[in-house]
Amino acid sequence: METCHFKSDWAANTLTALLIFGLVVSYVPQHFRIIRAGTSVGFSPWFLLLGSTSSSAAMLNIITLQWPVIRCCTEVNLGKCIEITSGVFQVGCQWLMFTLIFVFYMLYYPPHLKYVELEIDAHDSRPVQRVRANLKSDEWRLSVIVAWATAFHLTFVIFTTFFLLFTTASSPDPSIPRPHQIQLWATFLGVSSGILAAIQYAPQLQRTYSLKLVGALSIPMMIIQSPGGVVMAASIAMKPGTNWTSWVMYAVSAIMQAILLFMCFAWKIRQRRLGIDDFGRPLGDSLSTYSEEDLSGGIDEAGTDIVEVRVVDEAGEDTPLLKPTDKVTHKGGILGWLEHLRR
Repeated sequence: METCHFKSDWAANTLTALLIFGLVVSYVPQHFRIIRAGTSVGFSPWFLLLGSTSSSAAMLNIITLQWPVIRCCTEVNLGKCIEITSGVFQVGCQWLMFTLIFVFYMLYYPPHLKYVELEIDAHDSRPVQRVRANLKSDEWRLSVIVAWATAFHLTFVIFTTFFLLFTTASSPDPSIPRPHQIQLWATFLGVSSGILAAIQYAPQLQRTYSLKLVGALSIPMMIIQSPGGVVMAASIAMKPGTNWTSWVMYAVSAIMQAILLFMCFAWKIRQRRLGIDDFGRPLGDSLSTYSEEDLSGGIDEAGTDIVEVRVVDEAGEDTPLLKPTDKVTHKGGILGWLEHLRR
């Protein structure tokens, strides 16, 4: 088929390969950071919801716009097919890597924060007892709802996209304008992806600012991805059939992620001064170095947010964000997570 004849652009292909490699390299430290720490404390469920839905909309946007190119895979060899659809692989890889963060967030959510603990006063000399109620905490309940909302959104956009693609007649020539309904759907996906990306970082920025801790966020990931987002936007803009709706999400994300990165740098400096780690746990005997001015910035606020169900005595100014344990125990894996969802 003459319309499936594409010239090889080795410079663009090399850039795409490097970007895909960079995406994997940038996300893997974040994945391993959560697994190694055994906790996903520090992530905002709203941030993960907006990021997952934004990246899935971007992925379906480029599939919609490049569908004539994808159809050419039936006319060319495997190597050429991979070359002409590299943009889809690129965006799909970004969606997969971010969605894995959401999966690990749910799997490694601290077990002691999933349910409300009640104080029981024995009315004698015995200390106050804390008993776990069979009631989900507000944030864990929100996280479960957000997870289902993300799954529903992904299912909806996949079904709608392929329903339109398979029921609407269109020319296989990518240079010919697509049918109106296809153009509208692609624009909706691209614009919604950009809007979601723009507001995606707002809850995470607010949460990281209020915690005044880095938490489970990976600074190496952000160092790679902030400038990488600009390069990725430029790379996608060069793909056949794409338009501004395909790359705007990555440009916006790069800017917002740079702001979050600089905030984490500021908290890293503060943590070193206070002698605490990324989760607010004291390093050695450095608790004595706390000052009232430093602690008034938000350690108590963070404690209220994360560990009020873990402590019996009222948190004071020298209360660390998390108990000074080496690691938050996690067990149960996917089966354990599914068990919690049923409760």
